[in-house]
Amino acid sequence: MIAITPSLALDESEIQFEFVRAAGPGGQNVNKVSTAVQLRFDVHGSPSLPAEVKARLVKLAGRRVSEDGILVITARRYRSQEQNRADAVQRLVKMIQKAATRPRVRKATRVSQSAKAGRVDEKKHRGEIKRRRRRPSEDWE
Repeated sequence: MIAITPSLALDESEIQFEFVRAAGPGGQNVNKVSTAVQLRFDVHGSPSLPAEVKARLVKLAGRRVSEDGILVITARRYRSQEQNRADAVQRLVKMIQKAATRPRVRKATRVSQSAKAGRVDEKKHRGEIKRRRRRPSEDWE
């Protein structure tokens, strides 16, 4: 079991790993060893996650979720399979933790009467300053 939050855990059998060849540094080793990891997690078919967390996770993951609801995370930061596997799992856990937190409900507020008056006064004051910078008009004399 992979602990996500105190009340939420993920069974390791729900995650599939596929090892593929990684591009980048590693010399000859890159051409021989499949060190990059593709983690696959069926979001829609997961019994561990509540429906609202699944919906937020799909929205959060965006293009990483296929049409069938399978989340794919590719990890190739490290040169070893074990480190990339751990990195992929950690990224999945962080993503689910973020999806598990409910977004705050925004409360509509109004600007106070005094704040509106202060804003208008400030605008008038700025206008007065700018007016005083101008040249006096011809009819002023």
